[in-house]
Amino acid sequence: MGKPWMFLLAACVLALTTALPVAAQGSDADPLAKLPWQVGPTKGQVGNRATIDVPDGYVFLGADGTRKLNDLMENPPTGADEYTIAPQDLRWFAYFTFDEVGYVKDDDSLDAEDLLSSIKKGTEQSNEERRSRGWDTMTIDGWSFKPQYDKQLNSLEWAILAHADQSKHKIVNYNTRLLGRRGVMQVIVVSDPEGLDKAVAQFKSLMPGYAYNDGEKYAQFKEGDHIAEYGLAALVTGGAAAVASKKGFFAAIAVFLAKMWKLLLIGLVAVGAAIRKLFSGKDSSAR
Repeated sequence: MGKPWMFLLAACVLALTTALPVAAQGSDADPLAKLPWQVGPTKGQVGNRATIDVPDGYVFLGADGTRKLNDLMENPPTGADEYTIAPQDLRWFAYFTFDEVGYVKDDDSLDAEDLLSSIKKGTEQSNEERRSRGWDTMTIDGWSFKPQYDKQLNSLEWAILAHADQSKHKIVNYNTRLLGRRGVMQVIVVSDPEGLDKAVAQFKSLMPGYAYNDGEKYAQFKEGDHIAEYGLAALVTGGAAAVASKKGFFAAIAVFLAKMWKLLLIGLVAVGAAIRKLFSGKDSSAR
C-alpha cells in the first residue's frame, strides 16, 4: 500500500480550512492541475452504468483521472474503476464505483448496534496487522449517523466516526449505496469532520442529476436476473457476510474498511486563489 497506514489514518480527512502557503504559492498545486478534470456544466459518465450532471462550480474525473488522484492522495487502490465529483474548491470529494454483485433485495432490517459491533470487531482484527507493521491503529467511535434506507430512492446511507489512536486525528467518511438492477453504486464522500454536514448537503443537491442508464435501474429488475447473496445490512460491512466462509467474517470487514476509507492529503489541495487558478483555464470539454 505504499506509505505507512499510520500516515493514511493521520492524514485522513484533515481540515482543509487552514492556510496552505506552500501549495498556494505554486508548484504543489501542479499535480492536481495536470489531472484531466471535466469542468461543469457537463455530464459525467460513471462507467457504462450511470451518468451524473456536473453543474457549474463542480468538476469531474473519469476512471484514469481518479486513479491518479488516489495516487496523489495516497489512497490505496480498490481494484475497481472509480469516478470523482467535487466542488471546484476541492473541499470534499465524492468517489463513485460500481459493484456488480447482482440485485440486492431491500427487505431486510438494519440493526445499527449489531452492525457497529461487527465493524468494531473487524477493525480490531485489522489493527493486529497494523501493529505488526508498526503502523498506527484505528478506533471506531460510533455512528455520525446510523444506517438508513430510502425505499423510494433505493439508497442506503450512513457515516462512521473514528480516530487514529496515536495521532488522535478524527476520521469520518459518509457512505451512500445506490441500488441498481445488476449491482450497487458505492459512493464515499470525503470531508473533514467539521465540514461533513455541509459537504453531505452539497452532495445530496447533486443527486437529482444522478441516474442509472436505461436498463440498469433498480425498478427494471426482471425474473432471471442475478440476485445478490446478501441484503442491505451486509452493504454496511462491505458484503462481508457473503465471503465469511472464505476469509472469516471479521477479516472480511477488515479488508473492506482498508479499501473504503479515503483521505484528503493536507498540503496537496490548496485553497483560495490557487484553486481558482487551477480551473480558470479549463472548460467543460476537458478530458
